[in-house]
Amino acid sequence: MELTGAVWRKSTRSGNGECVEVADNLPGVVGVRDSKDPTGPVLTFTPRAWRAFVAHARRP
Repeated sequence: MELTGAVWRKSTRSGNGECVEVADNLPGVVGVRDSKDPTGPVLTFTPRAWRAFVAHARRP
């Protein structure tokens, strides 16, 4: 998966900086990586799958 040009961002709720980063600026793919290992592995999702994950995670 080509992630050149990915813009990585952390949650604004990340207090100590150890969290995941998300790149959702690329067409057709959302990347997720460990902020402590920015050159490590990246999980990729379709935008639809990522939206479903976020919606489920936000449920009370």
